[in-house]
Amino acid sequence: MASDLTVSTDPAEVGFDPARLGRIDRRLARWVDDGQLPGFLVTVARHGKLVHVGRQGLRDVENALPVEEDTRWRIFSMTKPVTSVAAMMLYEEGAFELNDPIAKWLPEFAETRVYVAGSAMKPVTAPQVEPIRVRHLLTHMSGLTYGFHHAHPVDAMYRAMGHEWGTPPGADSAEVCRQWASVPLVFQPGTEWNYGVSTDVLGRLVEVLSGQPLDEFFASRIFAPLGMRETSFGLRPEDDGESLARLYGAVPGEPGGAATGFALLEAFDAAARAKPTFLSGGGGLVSTAGDYLRFVELLRRGGSYDGGRLLGPRTIAHMVGNHIPGNQDLETFGRPLFAETPLRGVGFGLGFSMIIDPARYGVVASLGDYSWGGAASTAFYVDPVEDVTVTFYTQLLPSSTLPIRNHLRQLVNQALVD
Repeated sequence: MASDLTVSTDPAEVGFDPARLGRIDRRLARWVDDGQLPGFLVTVARHGKLVHVGRQGLRDVENALPVEEDTRWRIFSMTKPVTSVAAMMLYEEGAFELNDPIAKWLPEFAETRVYVAGSAMKPVTAPQVEPIRVRHLLTHMSGLTYGFHHAHPVDAMYRAMGHEWGTPPGADSAEVCRQWASVPLVFQPGTEWNYGVSTDVLGRLVEVLSGQPLDEFFASRIFAPLGMRETSFGLRPEDDGESLARLYGAVPGEPGGAATGFALLEAFDAAARAKPTFLSGGGGLVSTAGDYLRFVELLRRGGSYDGGRLLGPRTIAHMVGNHIPGNQDLETFGRPLFAETPLRGVGFGLGFSMIIDPARYGVVASLGDYSWGGAASTAFYVDPVEDVTVTFYTQLLPSSTLPIRNHLRQLVNQALVD
């Protein structure tokens, strides 16, 4: 798995029409030309062979710096699959069972109450009927939430404690878990799906079980074996600060209308320029396209890489199957998500979403295609039917601004002609 992005395979050799692949860049470039996207980088590979790399626009609009192949991106929630792999590596070593209550190692969650009624100021709560189990963290069925959802009184309680798009200054992973444990859960564990800080708590569990800070576990157990030399929690002292793409926010148009452009988010932009106190297993990594492609190819290959193996193929298969009870989709079982990808026809496993009904999903895609994305509109997916991997990078908040992820699938799949 090469770390560079050199295309050395004729797309036709692996079933792609080269002319049709060109449609990907042309469509994405329209958003750049229209002033809706600062820049992008996209990769397409099949059977482990890179067949397309497209890039256009700027990583730093203010200084007119172009997107380069070694540009570093805030991958936000694309950190979550890395944390899930880390946890499952420990699972394979017998460190825990998926049904174990997390209070066995994180006792602060043993007495966390569950919201029943009332306001953020005066909630009515009840005891847990079912404890939060490790599998609930992996599947986002824990009852934990995010402050930025603005959809529930508990979300407001998170925000009041300083948990919206960040965490309180100086608080490490142990402290933020204690803070989250002091707030009611949105629902009884295991009864619903809600996107939240579950994977951050999972990252803390990795720390406790391994006896290592999360960055050290990632570096020694995942990044070093895979050759991911440019992936870290924030920039390191030796890193070139200009390589990090700047972070932009969509400028809203008329109510209900499309965004009219983007603007630099200076406070958020600065946050990733140094190692943070809180090592967020749910969203703290910066990476390059070449590095993250190595991780995605690890998944496609069932846990193996050139020279070794991080996970067994049956573990990966278990992770990317739908764990929603009764094989339901997230539209039926879950709470609304801020991302633009529809929840109908989509299930969720141990760290990944997957398409369980392509027709209901409404986009040309394969059954079992699994993926996740980041808040700044980054995304990846693995199509195990076609043996295809796709990654996409930009830096635009929120991810619901443009329908990038749906377009990626239709544009890649229309180019497959074998």
